[in-house]
Amino acid sequence: MPKPGPRTTYKYSEEFKATAVRLSQLGGVAVQDVAEALYIHPFMLSRWRKEAREGMIMTKGVEVDKDVAAELKALRRMKRDYERLKIEHEILKKAIEFTSARKETSSHLSKRTRSPSR
Repeated sequence: MPKPGPRTTYKYSEEFKATAVRLSQLGGVAVQDVAEALYIHPFMLSRWRKEAREGMIMTKGVEVDKDVAAELKALRRMKRDYERLKIEHEILKKAIEFTSARKETSSHLSKRTRSPSR
């Protein structure tokens, strides 16, 4: 439920918008990551990208800080690696569960099949 009272509206400069669009256009960088890094909603960044395509926001001549670009690329790489590791972890958990269940079943069977020596 929305908060009562006036809504807070932020006014971003044209330079900020152009920089955000340029960052989102870098290879290996997701729009979602740029939006998170700049504390803006991804929809807003997508709208700015559309405005840049339509010529309403000028991105030519806007310099992107190399450190920021490298950090965003590294963040994207880490997120991709994290997702891969989560999948691998789930596979390993299932493999351990499967082998444990198999050992229990085989040990129960071996105990039952052995007959006492007479």
